[in-house]
Amino acid sequence: MNQHILFDLDGTLIDHFTTIHKSVAHAQRALGLPESEYATVRATVGGSVPNTLGKLCGSENVAAAEPLFRRHFAEIIFDDVFILPGAEWLLRSLKEKGARLGVFTNKYAEDSRAVLAHLGLDQWLDVIIGTGDSDCPYRKPDPLFTAYALEKLDCASDEAMMVGDSPYDLAAAEAGCLACHLVATGSHSFKELSEHLDPANIHTDLFQLGEKVFGLKRPNGL
Repeated sequence: MNQHILFDLDGTLIDHFTTIHKSVAHAQRALGLPESEYATVRATVGGSVPNTLGKLCGSENVAAAEPLFRRHFAEIIFDDVFILPGAEWLLRSLKEKGARLGVFTNKYAEDSRAVLAHLGLDQWLDVIIGTGDSDCPYRKPDPLFTAYALEKLDCASDEAMMVGDSPYDLAAAEAGCLACHLVATGSHSFKELSEHLDPANIHTDLFQLGEKVFGLKRPNGL
């Protein structure tokens, strides 16, 4: 079993899409822009907040939209977030087998740490790596961000695996020569992900990933 595993956050371990949608809509209303539908926002998540806002608000409005988004997001950060099925089981099971685990996300690091602590998932994580920290100005799929994550997890690229839900995660893995598995639980469907990666490395959910990749036994009744 691979002993060093980096997990994406939104769409992989947690569902925070409603909160993100509400915060995008708030910024759009404040700027007099048309509000994006939930499905549209969900499909854009993964490439960082500025990237998402650029697609939904226009690149010329990102500088004005980002602080509006961040302030509203901070106000409602815990309102509509929940753990995705299998995440708690998978992290706990891998940790019990001695794996070193990390979250590796384009979400702001401060927000990532707060949400993971709120949900109780941080107890199984060795590192939480997000954007916005003073010593980490990078974003996926910048190779420097992947190198930074490997340094924090204290392993070489051939000792690590990336688990995510989008092409951004695959690109981040490829940038650092990491093995990669994707789950169709977030911003992209199984079919969409299969356009980028061998379907053998794509899984319907975290339970299937745990069984197929790590040889874990699915909890009874799930």
